[in-house]
Amino acid sequence: MNARRLYAPSWLLLALLPWWLGLALLLAIAALLLFAGERLQEHARLLRLALRWGLPGVLFAVQRALGGDAFAWAMALLGALVGFTLLAGLEAWLDRGRREQVAQPDLRDWPSLALAPIGPGAVVVELAAPQWAEGSCPDPRGGEARWEAGSYVLAGGGTVDRVLARASFSPDGRWFVAGTPRGLVLVDRDQGCSHRLRGWTLCGWHDGPWLAREAGAAMAWREVLGQC
Repeated sequence: MNARRLYAPSWLLLALLPWWLGLALLLAIAALLLFAGERLQEHARLLRLALRWGLPGVLFAVQRALGGDAFAWAMALLGALVGFTLLAGLEAWLDRGRREQVAQPDLRDWPSLALAPIGPGAVVVELAAPQWAEGSCPDPRGGEARWEAGSYVLAGGGTVDRVLARASFSPDGRWFVAGTPRGLVLVDRDQGCSHRLRGWTLCGWHDGPWLAREAGAAMAWREVLGQC
């Protein structure tokens, strides 16, 4: 590690050599990176450091050869502008393959990505068909719901008014549904609440009632009540 730290600054010693000799050496290193970079991958980093540190050394040699006056320093600064611009272009060219590899994903991944499932897995819901009763409706929890003059009287207490003589219980007895001229009444016996749903029909049972409006898809009761 210490030897590598000393490697880069050591190229400043080119300031002690004739400028044309140092420039020829740097041009040779640049040519190696351009035309033999693949074979010299293990040494590419050290060769780049040689260019970065060797260029200031050559520029000092140039100003020394020109006499060290203001004109010499101006030429050295102009050479620095041109030299480091060319060096930046060289490094950008050498790194072009690495940038393309990062920007573009491995094409071998695309078939697996195309076949990968999108979104959550589908769940198949099988609905139990509702058992409609005309008039009195048997209660799975015992007894029956009696229809009397436009109302259903539930066995456990409670009355559902302004309904037709057509009703159904869920298989577990929690839910009671009665038809109306324009929809239905949904009663949650466990929660002690009822909902009048205009335009909805009962499709079946699965963890509660599933309902649909006109020709739409069936929806669970939680979704339906959230919209009403």
